[in-house]
Amino acid sequence: MKMSLSFLLLMASLSPALALAQSGGCDAKRQSIENEIAYAQDHGNTARVQGLQKALAAVKTHCTDASLRSAAGQKVAKAQEKLQDRQHELQAAKDQGKSAQKIADRQRKVDDAHADLQQAMMDAEQMP
Repeated sequence: MKMSLSFLLLMASLSPALALAQSGGCDAKRQSIENEIAYAQDHGNTARVQGLQKALAAVKTHCTDASLRSAAGQKVAKAQEKLQDRQHELQAAKDQGKSAQKIADRQRKVDDAHADLQQAMMDAEQMP
């Protein structure tokens, strides 16, 4: 469990391109990392190449479509929880009679959390 969690954190921190590759499954993720390795090699970034090679080895070893679906499901659950928290904060601000600016700020946070949830749900639906 600890290894898979650290693997997921590593993969999430690599780049936005890897997040896009998630919807294509493990093969797309591998291809995306290989593309980034080539780019880093072309630009002489040896530290990045080494990190990406470790990530590629981890993907080859641990990535399954089931693990990607699980990660997508966890992302949806986390986004739902965040939306609920933001909605509670908004309601608390209204109940406490906060200023219009504070309420508008909380509403913006609710809207952002709702958009994040919708994106997570769309990503989960596109899983293989």
